[in-house]
Amino acid sequence: MRLVNHERNAMDLRTTPVHLGLGATARHVEGFAWDPEVLQAYSAAVAADGAEGRMVMIFDGEGLGDHWESHPAGDELVVCLSGCVTVTRDRDGVPGRVRLGPGEATINPAGVWHVVDMEGPASILSVTATLGADHRPRTDAHPTEPLGTPSPAEAP
Repeated sequence: MRLVNHERNAMDLRTTPVHLGLGATARHVEGFAWDPEVLQAYSAAVAADGAEGRMVMIFDGEGLGDHWESHPAGDELVVCLSGCVTVTRDRDGVPGRVRLGPGEATINPAGVWHVVDMEGPASILSVTATLGADHRPRTDAHPTEPLGTPSPAEAP
């Protein structure tokens, strides 16, 4: 994994994320993978950006998200590109859900645990604070509290 400063004609944000850093820099992350060693190398390479660093990436999939995540250093923007997704947030054991269609977006506030479920084939773009991000395997509950049933206003 390495951050590259030079231009490319095109890159696929599904496999090659872009890191937004201090000084309005944008560098693609060559050799990125969801592997502990690569993630550690990425974190070390962008540490100087602190809370201002962001990763931009597209995710395709369908079904329930397999993990909860939280980004204590900053907010995360989630944009639905195609299909339909539901973002579930847990604020101190109180659930909230936001359903997104193509072109719609939501912001996950800093430090709030959340999970993304894709209803059928879907695609999202995320702009994510990278410093201190935490992930926990998904169960039917929040990482520390039961999730509960959504109110009628929160139901999809």
